[in-house]
Amino acid sequence: METLAFIPSPSASEIHLGPLPLRGYALCIILGVFVAVWLGGRRWVARGGQPGTVADIAVWAVPFGLVGGRLYHVVTDYQLYFGEGRDSVDALRIWDGGLGIWGAIALGALGAWIGCRRRGIALPAYADAVAPGIVLAQALGRWGNWFNQELFGRPTDLPWALKIDPAHRPVDTPDVGTYHPTFLYESLWCVGVALLVIWADRRFKLGHGRAFALYVAAYTVGRFWIEYMRVDDAHHVLGMRLNNWTAIVVFLAAVAYIVISAKKRPGREEKVEPDSGEGGGDAAAPAAPAEDGEPVKDAEPGEADAAAKGAGSEKEGDSTKGTGSAKEGDSAESAASAKEGGSTKGAGSAKEPGSTKKPGSAKGAERAEGAGRAKGAGVAKDAGAAEDAGGAGAGQAAKSGQSAGAEAVEGPTA
Repeated sequence: METLAFIPSPSASEIHLGPLPLRGYALCIILGVFVAVWLGGRRWVARGGQPGTVADIAVWAVPFGLVGGRLYHVVTDYQLYFGEGRDSVDALRIWDGGLGIWGAIALGALGAWIGCRRRGIALPAYADAVAPGIVLAQALGRWGNWFNQELFGRPTDLPWALKIDPAHRPVDTPDVGTYHPTFLYESLWCVGVALLVIWADRRFKLGHGRAFALYVAAYTVGRFWIEYMRVDDAHHVLGMRLNNWTAIVVFLAAVAYIVISAKKRPGREEKVEPDSGEGGGDAAAPAAPAEDGEPVKDAEPGEADAAAKGAGSEKEGDSTKGTGSAKEGDSAESAASAKEGGSTKGAGSAKEPGSTKKPGSAKGAERAEGAGRAKGAGVAKDAGAAEDAGGAGAGQAAKSGQSAGAEAVEGPTA
């Protein structure tokens, strides 16, 4: 098969920096982690989190993810490392390639959960922030397959076919030199998924893990058809590769999560991290009730005291409703209410204006002073001692323009 144009493969999978070998696969993984942490950190801060939190949690998530990815690969492709003619030590040679994304995400999520728990953060909120960064890390990581000349697709003569050296070709097609660059297909698909998640997150305000679930669902769709094109050794179940079945199950789980989560917990988290910055809107939230005018417990004694003072120093001679305020000056009616048990004769009901009896001597006035603000209580303490037996009626009459010698009124009888 003659191909006019193709994508060349690297002549070597590593670059030597003096005595230190720099492997292309490892370099792609490192760059992917850097991008994931960088973008995830920016998105976390934009959601109200603190700078550095994503990196701190990544210290837990990344090692767990690497171990999980390697375990999934070794378990599902155990024939490559165990059995006759195989060296089991090769299972530890992670730099030679072989990371299963399914195991990396699963165990990486466990590491992230540990890190989040130590910081008092909900894992779904963290997952939403780092989702686009993770899929971009996958896009970069796939170029490690290009360095290792692995995980390519079926033979093809398309202009973008990938040139594979004879040492890396399948045993079934040793004479075919060009294959589908599935690593490139998946890399481009991952970039599209990252853009989709970023757009959908801004457009629909995804929260509570739904942005991460969207990433998972979208990725599995592309992984299904890319996996179907690959020709590397893999276990088959019911005529399909194991990873195809995994993609189907994970896709259904992600879609179900989006639907159920949207019903139970719509919207996005208002606060993603405790102590999320100085002067943040979330930090000021507890003070909102006071701004809305709701009573504050500390203010209750002051309010009660102010009310008492205001009630006891009214402009109309510190009198309550009805105390000397009647137009006809019948102050005695309010001053000596029978309900308070006071004496009716001593509560400012003197028939002679010259009477020297003080309203404070009445039994009812004494009770009014002890009870606080009885209806129709007698003259206030500061006014009562200074006025004559004319009572509140004479004092009130003076304020309303009546003469102090207005006609005497009969006091109410019990």
